[in-house]
Amino acid sequence: MLKIGLFGLGHLGKIHAKLILELSDLYEFVGFYDPNDANAEFASSEMGLKRYTDIKTLIDAVDVIDIVTPTISHFDIASVAIRNSKHVFIEKPVTQTNEEAKKLRLLAQEAEVKVQVGHVERFNPAFKNALPYINNPMFIETHRLAQYNPRGTDVPVVLDLMIHDLDIILSSVKSTVRRISASGVAVVSETPDITNARLEFDNGCVANLTASRISLKNMRKSRFFQKDAYISIDFLSKEAEIVKMTTLETEPDPFDIVFDLGEGKAKKKIEIFKPDVAASNAIKEELKTFAQSIENDTVPIVSIEDGEYALNIALQIMEKLKLNGNLIKENI
Repeated sequence: MLKIGLFGLGHLGKIHAKLILELSDLYEFVGFYDPNDANAEFASSEMGLKRYTDIKTLIDAVDVIDIVTPTISHFDIASVAIRNSKHVFIEKPVTQTNEEAKKLRLLAQEAEVKVQVGHVERFNPAFKNALPYINNPMFIETHRLAQYNPRGTDVPVVLDLMIHDLDIILSSVKSTVRRISASGVAVVSETPDITNARLEFDNGCVANLTASRISLKNMRKSRFFQKDAYISIDFLSKEAEIVKMTTLETEPDPFDIVFDLGEGKAKKKIEIFKPDVAASNAIKEELKTFAQSIENDTVPIVSIEDGEYALNIALQIMEKLKLNGNLIKENI
């Protein structure tokens, strides 16, 4: 069983703490570090967790650390842990800068430890069930819209919301980003609250992403278009729909939707179906699979390389926003 320590008991950290306790067959929850006394009091009195007041002492006491702190502290905590040969789960974005992400990757390679980045949508059951049908998409459109919440406005919307979809797209398109363009508008905060980005890949694929934190309703949808197929994923409702075009080999059923593509060409039949999606908790799944990657000595599903790549593209988008005069103040 892996001994684990948690860093950060804010909103998301409390969720991690609850789920780690539920994964008692995989993790022994040694304790937590959080300088906030109110968070610490809740974790100690309500959850029965042991508080550590020194970062190094907690790191020394465990095999694995789970970092759910503000991004500004990710690198410092993770680098100490890795240098002490500890495995690290680290929330997204992996670090503040590309330089920090690269240093962590090199440290992890040298120390031969596992690092997983918390891009949780990879574990969304709707995406997992749709993934077998995604094959060389050539156009992708994503919308991640959130109702206004003052708690999230200290982080740019690109790093808070859009980065989820960047990771999904970068893991699905087996090609290199060739060109990036972006625009955004700051409505209620000092950085854009709504942003649109366009990624063009070397293989011709184009991805169009929109992220907003000032919408009237929540939405997390992605659509993938590829040869003879269209895949729609609703990350919020955890549903997926596949629209597939297949060559008609026999006489169609009276209720079939058939396309006649012209003389000398085979007719196509449209199939529409929804894969069965079993209910699951995505955060619990990512913590579970991280333990399994350590025990089995396999690459984590969302590796530090993945986290570094997503951060790199996100920061390039933010640079485009600054060049376009859309980013008033850096506030990562």
